[in-house]
Amino acid sequence: MAAEILHHPAVQAAHAEHHAEHHHDAGGTAIFGFWIYLMNDCILFATLFATYAVLAGNIADGPSAKEIFELPYVLVETFLLLFSSVTYGFAMLAFYKQQKQAVLGWLAITFVFGLGFIGMEINEFAHLIGEGFGPDRSAFLSAFFTLVGTHGLHVLSGLIWMAVLMIQLVKNGLTAKNGTRLMCLSLFWHFLDLIWICVFTVVYLMGVLP
Repeated sequence: MAAEILHHPAVQAAHAEHHAEHHHDAGGTAIFGFWIYLMNDCILFATLFATYAVLAGNIADGPSAKEIFELPYVLVETFLLLFSSVTYGFAMLAFYKQQKQAVLGWLAITFVFGLGFIGMEINEFAHLIGEGFGPDRSAFLSAFFTLVGTHGLHVLSGLIWMAVLMIQLVKNGLTAKNGTRLMCLSLFWHFLDLIWICVFTVVYLMGVLP
């Protein structure tokens, strides 16, 4: 009798509904918690921006921003990151349509754009250090490497997260848990895009233009 009750369609439907509500609540809590993390990250970057603003003019005997920054090069970096946000948006749309291969495809493109951005940033740092303009040359360069490097480390963390998520999607498919992970990474990736726009404007654009 108990087995019949447990296998009754109404009971199974109620159990499935409760299970879905549990996943929805857990996903909502995870996303809310991630918003709190992003707010903490905002404080971190605000501190770094404030430090850079104070130290930007302290070049000692080193070069100024106008002497070392190549705006066209940084523009390419910027477009790579901007396009990566667009392609991640397409990945989210594909998830809502439950198109697994499309999600994986758009994530792969996003990963390539992000990897290109990191590669260009590492190349820029290596070039500056090779010219003798490392973080130990002046307070300005210390603040520059710290701010831009911290953002770069965040992007690298996002790429590692993205690679792991793609593996989880291949193994487990478009589950509710993977949907929550996709949403959290989406918030993180777009946040980094916004931070980079501020970096490009405050550090590079204002540093190069008269």
